[in-house]
Amino acid sequence: MKKEHIPNALTLGRILIIPLFILVLSVWNSLTAHIVAAILFALASLTDYLDGYLARKWQVVTNFGKFADPMADKILVMTAFIMLVELGFAPAWIVAIIICRELAVTGLRLLLVENGGTVLAAAMPGKIKTFSQMFAIIFLLVHWQLLGTITLYIALFFTLYSGYDYFKGTSYLFKDTFQ
Repeated sequence: MKKEHIPNALTLGRILIIPLFILVLSVWNSLTAHIVAAILFALASLTDYLDGYLARKWQVVTNFGKFADPMADKILVMTAFIMLVELGFAPAWIVAIIICRELAVTGLRLLLVENGGTVLAAAMPGKIKTFSQMFAIIFLLVHWQLLGTITLYIALFFTLYSGYDYFKGTSYLFKDTFQ
């Protein structure tokens, strides 16, 4: 495989891990299955970092990568949170807020592109949000309930704060909303 195809292959790999992750959590309900799912999630999360790093380093950013990478990230995290609710490991209200914020910011990104091609880069609060969400998911899956719950509330805070931060910075898009 040519090195310029590796970032996209990693993204595809992350997408392919998602059904396996769901299967493991849906078929087996044991600590072992949850640990296997946590490992799958951690591997998929590592590909999120690695594919972007390699694409930038090798200067092989593609339209597929621009589309599929953030989509794979959202699908992976949303799927994991929904499965945590199903297992009784995370409150549905927190997961609903996280999913709604992800959808709202995705819509905002689309609106920005439509109105001048601006790309909304991930700011530090958004990076902390992603990091804390991923660790909350892993901790909860391996039954580290206290650490998982604390990390989940940190993720909730940064989910709300980063969403506010993105919308505050792009409020000009909505200036004609109530005129």
